[in-house]
Amino acid sequence: MNVLDILADPNTRWILLGTMFLGLSSGVIGSFAYLRKQSLLGDTLAHAALPGICVAFILTGVKSTSFFLIGAAIAGLVAVFLISILTRYSKIKQDAALGIILTSFFGLGIVLLTQIQQSEYGNQSGLDTFLFGQTASMVMSDVYMMMAVSFILIFTCTLFFKEFKLLSFDSGFAKGMGLPVVFLDYFIMMLIVAAVVIGIQAVGVVLMASLLITPAVSARYWTERLHIMVILSGIFGLLSGVSGTVISTSVNNLPTGPLIVLSATVWFFLSMLFAPKRGVISKTWRRISAKKIYVHEQEKRKGSHSA
Repeated sequence: MNVLDILADPNTRWILLGTMFLGLSSGVIGSFAYLRKQSLLGDTLAHAALPGICVAFILTGVKSTSFFLIGAAIAGLVAVFLISILTRYSKIKQDAALGIILTSFFGLGIVLLTQIQQSEYGNQSGLDTFLFGQTASMVMSDVYMMMAVSFILIFTCTLFFKEFKLLSFDSGFAKGMGLPVVFLDYFIMMLIVAAVVIGIQAVGVVLMASLLITPAVSARYWTERLHIMVILSGIFGLLSGVSGTVISTSVNNLPTGPLIVLSATVWFFLSMLFAPKRGVISKTWRRISAKKIYVHEQEKRKGSHSA
């Protein structure tokens, strides 16, 4: 099956459009999480979404993506609040707080999921698809919502780019300038929660963090400028969404979410190897060239001394 045959299916076109926007927005907001050394934050918020989804199903008793995403958003906000409490009012560092919240929320989610699956109507809930994602279950309204939230995320990051830049590189200087650092910190977390919520149905709670961080790490190899890095991160995320969806559609019985993550990983390795300044190959070549120049200079000096 070629690409034209894939695009001939209207449902596939919509899913492809949704994963493109998801990858683009995840790459953009993930850049700031990566620069602020909060790579684990996306993973924590993604895993924290699972108990929210389960509680939403228990309270409503119906399989509704809207209710599931509302539950995931609320759980993400609670996780952000608890992380803030742990880091501000105890001696626990942020990485430890993230690890505690991640494991406790995900453990609670697995317990609730097991209870639901053992109930009379649990087999029909389909909640297990949120672990690794299932784009096949997405309907038109899901794609519309994914596109709308992605647009809002990209627009917000563009609007607050200068503030996010200061917060990412020098929060002390930003505070000295009078910027509401605490509010901006929470605001970025809220944006990450939004990205996680729209992505869990396609990629799943287990793998969503990779789509937030991997494109940003890939982009970092190519540039030293933040605005270019953010753009490249969005492009890498978009390409990951496209390639993962196309491969999944071309080959039967292959899950889209894991393939999107694997595609992002491929782009990372290509960047790590072939980036012009920071890539492994270019660094190795510069070392070899410098060594050759050094050896040549030494030989010239020996020749001049002997003469």
